Amino acid sequence: MATTNDLKNGITLNLDGQLWSVVEFQHVKPGKGGAFVRTKLKNVMSGKVVDRTFNAGVKVEVANVDKREMQYLYREGDDFVFMDTQDYDQPRIPASVVGSAADYLLEEQTAVVAFNDNVPLYVELPAAVELAVRQTDPGLQGDRSTGGTKPATLETGAQIQVPLFITTGERVRVDTRTGDYLGRA
Repeated sequence: MATTNDLKNGITLNLDGQLWSVVEFQHVKPGKGGAFVRTKLKNVMSGKVVDRTFNAGVKVEVANVDKREMQYLYREGDDFVFMDTQDYDQPRIPASVVGSAADYLLEEQTAVVAFNDNVPLYVELPAAVELAVRQTDPGLQGDRSTGGTKPATLETGAQIQVPLFITTGERVRVDTRTGDYLGRA
């Protein structure tokens, strides 16, 4: 148990049986009345963000979230098989937990997997990854880097928009949070 005075960004709370991550907090001391803490909380499972206000000093339950660095091995049915780089344990993570990270996940790539009581919560990839372009239409004569964009299919099967000068087989950097093209690798 902790109090609202101990809150920090990134800490995970167990409120009403659900896990919430603190995105932002602000300790407010008005001239009249008691102090309070204004927070922005993100639901770990659904991603929903809510604003919530607590009185200062109120006890809140801190959830025990274990983040482990793991290596992605392969996909088996609807499950993704990861390997813990410390003890070589191989947990199966359901596709619903991996979510959109599956679009940028290559075999033997490392990722951070968060667990609460040995239940996987989410998979966190690096901010940017390098992937090869499997297929894209050729650019036309006169295409410039400041021109438009075209769709490209990456080696993971994900579709992103790339500049017209990118060709099939090139390696590109992709932002895993937004799916945006960042540049050539």
